[in-house]
Amino acid sequence: MVSSSNLGFPRMGENRDLKKIVEAYWAGKVDEVEFSNTIKSIRAKHWTLQKETGINIIPSNDFSLYDHVLDHVLLFGAIPKRYEPVVESEVEDNSNGFRTYFAMARGYQTKKAASEVAATETEGAFATKVEKKIDVGSFEMKKWFDTNYHYMVPEFEAEQQFKLTNHAGYTAPKPVHEFLEAKALGIETRPVILGPISFLLLGKSADSNKPYTTKFDSLVHLEALVKVYEQLFEQLVAAGVKSVQIDEPVLCFDLLEDTTRADLIKNAFSVAYNRIHKVAPTVNILIATYFGEVRENIELITSLPINGVHIDRVRSSSAAFDAVLAKIPSTWTVSIGIIEGRNIWKNNLNNSIIVVKKAIDLFGSERVIVSPSCSLLHSPHSLAKEVGYVKAEVLDWLAFAVEKLKEIAFLAFVFNSCTVSVADNQVTNVESNNVRKVSKLIHNDTVKSRVNAVTPEMFKRINKYPVRRDAQRKRLTTLPDLFPTTTIGSFPQTQQVRVARQNYKSKKITAQEYDQFIRSEIKACVQLQEECGLDVLVHGEFERNDMVEYFGENLEGFVFTANGWVQSYGSRCVKPPIIYGDVHRPNPMTLEYTSFAQTLTAKPMKGMLTGPVTILQWSFVRDDQTRSQTCNQIALAIRDEVVDLETAGIAVVQIDEPAIREGLPLRHSDWNIYLEWAVNSFLLSSTGVKDSTQIHSHMCYSDFNDIFESIQNMDCDVLTIENSKSDLKLLKAFEKYGYTNEIGPGLYDIHSPRIPSVEDMKNRVEQMLKYLPANLLWVNPDCGLKTNNPVTVKHALVNMVKVAVELRAAFSKSE
Repeated sequence: MVSSSNLGFPRMGENRDLKKIVEAYWAGKVDEVEFSNTIKSIRAKHWTLQKETGINIIPSNDFSLYDHVLDHVLLFGAIPKRYEPVVESEVEDNSNGFRTYFAMARGYQTKKAASEVAATETEGAFATKVEKKIDVGSFEMKKWFDTNYHYMVPEFEAEQQFKLTNHAGYTAPKPVHEFLEAKALGIETRPVILGPISFLLLGKSADSNKPYTTKFDSLVHLEALVKVYEQLFEQLVAAGVKSVQIDEPVLCFDLLEDTTRADLIKNAFSVAYNRIHKVAPTVNILIATYFGEVRENIELITSLPINGVHIDRVRSSSAAFDAVLAKIPSTWTVSIGIIEGRNIWKNNLNNSIIVVKKAIDLFGSERVIVSPSCSLLHSPHSLAKEVGYVKAEVLDWLAFAVEKLKEIAFLAFVFNSCTVSVADNQVTNVESNNVRKVSKLIHNDTVKSRVNAVTPEMFKRINKYPVRRDAQRKRLTTLPDLFPTTTIGSFPQTQQVRVARQNYKSKKITAQEYDQFIRSEIKACVQLQEECGLDVLVHGEFERNDMVEYFGENLEGFVFTANGWVQSYGSRCVKPPIIYGDVHRPNPMTLEYTSFAQTLTAKPMKGMLTGPVTILQWSFVRDDQTRSQTCNQIALAIRDEVVDLETAGIAVVQIDEPAIREGLPLRHSDWNIYLEWAVNSFLLSSTGVKDSTQIHSHMCYSDFNDIFESIQNMDCDVLTIENSKSDLKLLKAFEKYGYTNEIGPGLYDIHSPRIPSVEDMKNRVEQMLKYLPANLLWVNPDCGLKTNNPVTVKHALVNMVKVAVELRAAFSKSE
């Protein structure tokens, strides 16, 4: 009998229930009892839904309040020493552990600490009863492989110790507790645990001054960590767990490429899994790989004492998948990731049946599991609320998480039953896929012709950067010679802004009333920036729901959902557009409000755009043509917008590309092809202007060091980049490669409720000056301010401008 399984379910809930209760808890609107009960009910609902949909193997421990990697940090007691004051404050307050967990996620600052860096107290969550000064930042945040999900990076000290720890309010370690919680509902689950090798390799040194010399050095902590895994598995066995899914996504990396490290990697896997097997010989262990091909790593996998492996068939070529199948022991269970977990198109069931049949012929039906390619964390919840909202023809082509579960259950059912309903479902599926192929909604000959007419000259600015810099300084006469200040673009979207947008969409207010409201918000935002003393201003983006969704709404070839939310990090959700057809721009998208904002100030007003690669990466993308073709269509649309802004007198235009690194393939051998078309798409979008127009770009929350030369090739006049969560490690790239254009490494973490002090930010600039000349350095936050508190934003920006003013004074005295 073929089994059906799921590797993980979206955490947020049908109506973003988790987001709402977490943010209510942060704001002090619900107590810990209500908080705990609500999140427990969300878990129960999701387990029950999967069971009722026909999934045989249901995951547990895939649920998280913020991030599953951070959950494992807490599970293994790997809490850095700087959080000890937070832990102590919880003991004194008789709290239950949520404060420490969220401090690692978001940072933590008591009111007493906040009052020392601001004129008034801030609205801080979890303020301690004892008025101590506690001010600690969050973990670094990084993209989860090549997805738009962000994980919190574990930190390991030189003499790192681990211990098995219970989460807040739990009576056992989280994987054990949630397994028993589901069991009490009559649902047998398969706990999901991040594997020891992936956990270590995804971490970093806790000493930012002494980073690991290679990405494998964290394996020195394997012995200490495996002891805790042994304790965990002993408790899982005692709880009655029959099978465990251990996620080792690093097995899709080039782990064995460095021959000097290959034996170290092999030994680490061998030690870890032999010891786990020894303490839990009765537990069926399935290693889950995803996001790419395992290729040569299958030899390593099959050397381990495990019972099965999950292979991402969606991200594997047919030849690569067949090669892997041929090497898997015939006694193992094989989980086939045949349903796309990261995109939203309906599965081609006929093609999938052929793939599953091939595995059954090799292993027998009892040893084959039909699964999604990866956790459904990356998919929206369900299509239930899209009926009547999404075009009916397009809706028929889609499948969200709940629908994907049904596809999984159906594929298993095909091989376990031969009924009329099976044939009917297959016929309906074939019809949907065939209609999509020839739909007139998809194809636009004019757009295709324009992309085909792109020439190499369209990927270049008129002159090199030094010539452009002179032209821009002559035009931007209000800019200071040193340390100009700006923000990344968005300002806080308050409840008032969100209500106004909703009222406009529901036709409770007219278009004219909404326009007047947006203009009043822009005016207030410009006034605030003038008061803070910023040099290059922004209009605040109050008309924009999301940096990608907004542009998609103004481009042809996109469709939008009512409830297609996906978790990006913590409680932050995004609603990715769906690119279903050829993309083009029917009308200007940002010109009206940017031009209006410029009339309110004599300082430069920065036009704010999202770049083509980021729009591509943060959308659900059509799968019937190459991603590079789609990206160039978007790039031409953005190019038109940039030229219109320049023509309207806007002297500074920012084209954000925070996602360019996340699109990088997991295998080094695949990098060059991607980087060539991704960089060219950005250049295509940005090079249609005169030398005197200053082009900015922004990037965040990724490892950029290994693609630094490609970033240089993007040839931005000014690059602002996230730097506050990553311990200044990006600056090492400047030391190695050099950088000739202007750059603004972020001075403070906008996702934290903390107010950064002048001293802290000034120290960061001083560190930057070791690698960058002062005349190239900008002063700015690390990301957009959309999700921040308006009071915190003002204090932070005032302090940031003070840093720039003090540095200018210091440098003028030294000359």
